[in-house]
Amino acid sequence: MHKRMTREEAEASIAGLHRKIERYAELAVKKGASVQPGQELVINAPVERADFARLLAKKGYDAGAGHVTVIWADDAVARLEYEHMDVSYFENVPAWKREQLNSLAADGATFLHVRGNDPNALTNIDPKKLALRARAQSTQCDVYRDGLDFGKNAWSIAGAPVAAWAKRVFPDASEYEAMYRLWDAILVAARADGPDPQAEWERHNATFEKNKRMLNEHSFDRLRYYSANGTDLEVGMNPGHRWMGGACRTVDGVVFFPNIPTEEVFTSPDCKRINGVVRSVLPLVYAGNVIQDFWLRFKDGKVVEYDALQGKDVLRSILETDERSCMLGECALVAKDTPIRQSGLLYYDTLFDENASCHLALGTGFPECLDKGLSMSKEELMAHGVNQSTTHVDFMIGADDLEITGITHAGDEVPVFTDGRWSWSID
Repeated sequence: MHKRMTREEAEASIAGLHRKIERYAELAVKKGASVQPGQELVINAPVERADFARLLAKKGYDAGAGHVTVIWADDAVARLEYEHMDVSYFENVPAWKREQLNSLAADGATFLHVRGNDPNALTNIDPKKLALRARAQSTQCDVYRDGLDFGKNAWSIAGAPVAAWAKRVFPDASEYEAMYRLWDAILVAARADGPDPQAEWERHNATFEKNKRMLNEHSFDRLRYYSANGTDLEVGMNPGHRWMGGACRTVDGVVFFPNIPTEEVFTSPDCKRINGVVRSVLPLVYAGNVIQDFWLRFKDGKVVEYDALQGKDVLRSILETDERSCMLGECALVAKDTPIRQSGLLYYDTLFDENASCHLALGTGFPECLDKGLSMSKEELMAHGVNQSTTHVDFMIGADDLEITGITHAGDEVPVFTDGRWSWSID
């Protein structure tokens, strides 16, 4: 049995992580957001982690940022807003917020989002309010959204613990011990627990390059997914599709890592050629609500039937966000031998949990995953099979026995995943 820490022991242990947390902050600023000399760095952070936000701001200035803006978030205040405001309020983004995000993006800022949320913060909040806010932010903060989606602005997401999240991941520990254990787990998951995380990420990126090369050389017509749990799905690929993962580049050539951690290689499938059934293997936490044990049936690209043991109404709100939120925008491949999967932890946060499992995403696809996609309009992307929506929601499907077969345009079958691992990495 795990020996319980006293508050003093836990706080001392967190203090002992200080140098690692500093290196993690440097990684997030320099490799993640890839701040350039004179550039604006925008940090979104929970108020509970003001200490980490200040550390990121310092590292930003140390790296040559021209200015650092911090935008604060608070789960408790957000819940109060959802509880007290009428549903119509969430149909629009306040003008000052639109101006803030759009002007920062237009001026070339890089964005660093610190994820640290209570997974239960918005439990029982009207799903319609959540969906309306997501759609409003996507459509009305259009310069900001397009800047991130079309490679004009670098951006990155990294995690930092807050007490409620730590307690959800480690429910049997005290708040102080849970905070220490989650900090430690985040550093391990982010490959930031060693002496030189930035060098480690350069090595990590080389693995992505190998897997992307193998997939892109085959240029599959479709992938077939099968697991004993009932997943039996065929996912069509777009002509000219590209597999991405690891480092990305802006249109100006700046290299950045959108997610810290990341273990996925991904592309945008042909959203009109998805057929079959897929089952989740991990809970989906969406806007503070948990969706458990759910399945989706696709026909010609659209979800035509679904169910969930818990959170079916929230799942429905995702599928009904807009006309195409019931279609896929991403398929991502993640081996079961990654650090997050091997930890055995459920983080209740998609940033981490999606890197424990192969996953799919409902909603919008990625222009960079199509040849010349970054120069296409949204209408052109949709015509080429890259889904366009106001939402993007990942869900995990990577069972331990997952088999994925790539089918070429000539009809040849190539093993891609065998028992949940890359087929070409199995001895």
